Amino acid sequence: MLIASRNRLARLQYGPNGFRVLAPGDHVLCAVTGAPIGLDELRYWSVARQEPYASAEISVKAELDAARDA
Repeated sequence: MLIASRNRLARLQYGPNGFRVLAPGDHVLCAVTGAPIGLDELRYWSVARQEPYASAEISVKAELDAARDA
């Protein structure tokens, strides 16, 4: 029996070259905007903060904000 993971939030562990699925699902939420990101579209994340981002621009903004807050 297959476990349905459509329309379900995945839980991931982000690494430098990819991510590992800890809990099955079909999307994650952008850490900045809250927008859903399909796992097949996920390209940007922070390994240090374990956060996904919807775009390169958003990931750069998050990195700059984190550096400023440090």
